[in-house]
Amino acid sequence: MIRACFRLQVGTEHLDAYRERHAAVWPAMLRAIAAAGRRNYSLFLDDDGLLIGYYETDSVADADASLAASEVAAAWEAHMQDLFDGATGRADQAARVLPEVFNLEDQLESGAS
Repeated sequence: MIRACFRLQVGTEHLDAYRERHAAVWPAMLRAIAAAGRRNYSLFLDDDGLLIGYYETDSVADADASLAASEVAAAWEAHMQDLFDGATGRADQAARVLPEVFNLEDQLESGAS
């Protein structure tokens, strides 16, 4: 299992719209995310527009490829694109992936004291 974290920047003038759109994500988009193999998927949005996303998957590349090929995901990303600062193209493909530097369970399992 791979843990993936990414960041994007939502325009501060669009925070309410971003929250509203994510309060009721299209059911077909939810199914596309699940079918792509993303699990335990969460988004966190700060008041300055910093968006942090986290999910778990067996393969980031396979999940990304599945969503890149999805017509529903393309439509969702087009629907969301105007909310991101400096967005050119699909935000899901331009997100900055953050490297993991610590995980509690991993260290506990390795016998750290």
